[in-house]
Amino acid sequence: MSIIYFGQFVVTRQVFYKSRYSYALVNVKPLLPGHVLVCPYRVVPRMKDLTTEEIADLFVTVQKVSEVVENVYKGQSLNIAIQDGPLAGQSVPHVHCHIIPRRLNDLQNVDDVYQLLNSKDADIELSFQQLKSINTVGFSSPDLQDLERTPRTEEEMWAEAEMLQAKMSKASL
Repeated sequence: MSIIYFGQFVVTRQVFYKSRYSYALVNVKPLLPGHVLVCPYRVVPRMKDLTTEEIADLFVTVQKVSEVVENVYKGQSLNIAIQDGPLAGQSVPHVHCHIIPRRLNDLQNVDDVYQLLNSKDADIELSFQQLKSINTVGFSSPDLQDLERTPRTEEEMWAEAEMLQAKMSKASL
């Protein structure tokens, strides 16, 4: 298996779907169950840096992954978001699209997901540093009053990636 990067981080085992120019991976600190990312293989910071082929493939991949993730996590809707640059809340200088399955009453207010996406707690670099020292974690819906989400272990992420990979291979995409 070739090495895959998300920014400067190696994420090869967290990847559950690959296309020609893009891949999907599980999230180290999901905002809600099923929160995944879709990225181009080429590490570029902004959408404007992608080729037409990369953009087309990215959005086709988002569409395919969205269908499976929504089904697996019994979502009733999805948040699909791209934070294009640091002033838009992008924490890793690598284009990535968040796919977040949504269910009735999963957050106190529907739009709270945007505050969570932009919180200092969403900082991926800090998350990856913390991941090295964490052995066990809980997984629950976030409370905006307490944004202390603990990064998941590598084993938890690998298990989710394997499960989603199996679902993607069975989906009629």
